[in-house]
Amino acid sequence: MVHSFSLNMLALLSAGIAGLVLSAEPVPVRALHCMAGPKADTEACEQFIREVLPKEGVTHLILEIGYSYQFKSHPKLGSASAMGRDDLRKLLKACQQSKIKLIPQFNCLGHQSWAKVTSSLLKKHPEFDETPYVPEDNEGIYCRSWCPLHPEVHKIVFDLLDELADACDADAFHVGMDEVFLIADPKCPRCGGKDPAVLFAGEVKKLHDHFAEKKREMWMWGDRFIDGKKMNVGKWEGSENNTFASVDQVPKDIVICDWHYDQAPDTPQFFIEKGFRVVACPWKKSDVALGQLKNLKGLAEKHSDKALGMLQTTWVSFPEFIRAYHGKSTTPDAIGSAGCFKALLAAMRVK
Repeated sequence: MVHSFSLNMLALLSAGIAGLVLSAEPVPVRALHCMAGPKADTEACEQFIREVLPKEGVTHLILEIGYSYQFKSHPKLGSASAMGRDDLRKLLKACQQSKIKLIPQFNCLGHQSWAKVTSSLLKKHPEFDETPYVPEDNEGIYCRSWCPLHPEVHKIVFDLLDELADACDADAFHVGMDEVFLIADPKCPRCGGKDPAVLFAGEVKKLHDHFAEKKREMWMWGDRFIDGKKMNVGKWEGSENNTFASVDQVPKDIVICDWHYDQAPDTPQFFIEKGFRVVACPWKKSDVALGQLKNLKGLAEKHSDKALGMLQTTWVSFPEFIRAYHGKSTTPDAIGSAGCFKALLAAMRVK
């Protein structure tokens, strides 16, 4: 069962860091990340936005939509059971009335498959695949990537991104970009032999410049910018495939979402020193989340313009997170993230 408020405050005390919440200065960004649910759950999500998120103090909702949308620009790339524009507009209205910024998310470059299922872009356009020789069931890989140098891929991708951004009246957009393992594949006729850092930076800049033209701020996960070995965070929360050098090759007005789930390393300071604004991102462990918050508040004393706040990740659908929040889920990830969310937001609300 999800922890109650009182249990969360006991957790704060037992963690030995309750003092971090004594500052009267608010954390500017108190964000929640969830994956979009089916069209049938739109009303429940709308109600949760109106009734719960303002009480918790949430300022930003990052909704990972991806291909779970009824696209008009490219209907074959969407899903008939997913939300359409009218549904997304209902969530937008609920967010606006609750003074919450809605930021849509679409995973770019990597995460073009999951387990044995390949996402619709590479299914419908296999010519965009960085590794088309990988078996159809994706055996032996984590997630597929699109080829960043394919001359046609961005024409379609930008249509999808713009359609989602326009539906949300978004002045900010989250492009994902985490856990990109398939890049500069030696068998790719365009990317083979090229520097992964140069390719990754090129994709980041291409996306950034597209949004900049439309006066939209870009958010992204930060793991590919971190030297996983040097900073001792490994190949998931950092890069061990040499994309990390790209951190010095990309625009600095990107908001970096720095996720770490088992520890609270000093990576936000790394990004701030590189010139970025940063939000720290926990998942299921309240002690880790509170450690990240403590570190971030320390940084904010000197870098209030760059240490923006916290982003609670969930990695479940928005409806499943709602069920977990109300103690009605049996999904461990949902239960864990909801408990962490309650503890973190409680800490940020205390003056």
